[in-house]
Amino acid sequence: MTVRIVRLGGPRHPGEGTRIGTVRRLPRGVPKARYAADDWFDVWYPELAPSPELLAQGRAVRTEADWTAFARAFRAEMDRPAPRRTLDLLAALSHGADFSLGCYCADEARCHRSVLRALLQDRGAALG
Repeated sequence: MTVRIVRLGGPRHPGEGTRIGTVRRLPRGVPKARYAADDWFDVWYPELAPSPELLAQGRAVRTEADWTAFARAFRAEMDRPAPRRTLDLLAALSHGADFSLGCYCADEARCHRSVLRALLQDRGAALG
């Protein structure tokens, strides 16, 4: 059993399980009925996405220093009680269920999902 970190809209991996969209905005031009069928996500969970203000900062990242500042700020947002409890829950669930978390970004290294991966790893999640 594992949690995978994926790019939303890409093909699903065998055994991926429920796909959770950790994005602030829904996919443009995609009818709600097509979210799961078109491999976007099964469940939308924007609470694990950067705040709107931080999302704007993330889109403006150009340098390593910019990225470091964004990642530090996102970690701080995820250290608030509700996101912290959600991450604890997901880490625990990863040992008994297959599911995935994802975002639209092409480059995981410059995406908040890389920070989510690290936060889950810190909690002992089973990562695939």
